[in-house]
Amino acid sequence: MKILLNDIQIYARHGVLPQEKTLGAWFRVSVEGTVMETEAARSDRLSDTVSYADIAQVVSEEMSVPSQLLEHVCGRIGRRLLHDFPALVNVRIRLIKQNPPITGLQCNGAGVELTLTRES
Repeated sequence: MKILLNDIQIYARHGVLPQEKTLGAWFRVSVEGTVMETEAARSDRLSDTVSYADIAQVVSEEMSVPSQLLEHVCGRIGRRLLHDFPALVNVRIRLIKQNPPITGLQCNGAGVELTLTRES
């Protein structure tokens, strides 16, 4: 079963350039987590699954810690999710800076995607 959060919009201070660290920017974060078939599919109890609200809280907390590289932020988020939620088998995190400071280029975002799998 997949647990999905799509395009969480969050303001943060990630980047290499001084103005990115000072002014910050808007980011979009998507998370896909895989769990084995959960009891929640039968029980209808939140306690039998991984709450996407709890996943969103982890994303928010990790996004509040400034980093130079988006790869570093993705790694922190992924490792924390696997640590905090033992039911997750793997996680995929997509992190997009909405208006990257790229001279002469306009785009709807630039970013990274990382998939981590729990080691047995």
